[in-house]
Amino acid sequence: MKKILLALLVAIPMFAFAQAPKFGVVNTQTIAEAMPELKAAQEQVQASTQKYEEELKKLQEKIEKDFADFQALDASTPESIKERRMQDIQQQEQKMQQFHSTAMQDLQRQQAALMAPIQEKIQSAIQAVGKENNLTFIFESNVPLYVGTDVTDVTSMVRTKLGI
Repeated sequence: MKKILLALLVAIPMFAFAQAPKFGVVNTQTIAEAMPELKAAQEQVQASTQKYEEELKKLQEKIEKDFADFQALDASTPESIKERRMQDIQQQEQKMQQFHSTAMQDLQRQQAALMAPIQEKIQSAIQAVGKENNLTFIFESNVPLYVGTDVTDVTSMVRTKLGI
């Protein structure tokens, strides 16, 4: 029993002098918004979006023209011709919907591919700042419900590390 008490008496001061964990917060959104790479990525995605929108508009105009032509058929037009034209219009609408779906998926993939290096660059800078400042944890600043006085906002340090 004396040995356990002696061990506790020796260990307690070591725990008391141990450095308390240091925490940091960072706002990655403001950092990303300040990076020129983000603007370039957004411009690329916007250019692709515009091209897809133009193509969808052309498809829509073709469908509208074919439908107007269908409606302009006179009453003496055989029913089989009317059915075939209506089927063509329906197929065009299905193709347009499929194209829209494919376009949206492509834009999401493109955005993810363009954002990945930006996110990696930010993450590397956050890790470097954490190591340089001996921080135990760095949290996203927009998540905590309470931030005490012993928490360091490292957003400006990360921005400096990234040269922005």
